[in-house]
Amino acid sequence: MGKFRDLIVYKKGFSLLMEIFTITSGFPKNEQYSLVDQIRRCSRSVCANLAEAYRKRKYPNHFVSKLSDSDTENGETQTWLEFALACKYITTDEFNILNNQAEEVAKLLVYMMKNPEKFITKLS
Repeated sequence: MGKFRDLIVYKKGFSLLMEIFTITSGFPKNEQYSLVDQIRRCSRSVCANLAEAYRKRKYPNHFVSKLSDSDTENGETQTWLEFALACKYITTDEFNILNNQAEEVAKLLVYMMKNPEKFITKLS
């Protein structure tokens, strides 16, 4: 059934986290251990939880639970993006691009949660 890295949602989530990493490199130093740390951590957790979910796909309830964790982290990422916009660390255009990417990730995660049978493997 492939690897978690082959999933479109993983690729989109990874692309988003790398863009966030790059853009936050230009944030003020006084935000290093607050906003920068938070937004990087939750954007990374989207992919980390997705990888964990994929490893648990033999167990539908665990699989969906980890996907839900990934979706939650994605929502947190969007919240931190709003803070970055409000603090004028990113432009409206940058916010819209990043937020739209996060929305794509959310839609794919919701699809997976609603259709776990398409991803579940059978116990041997």
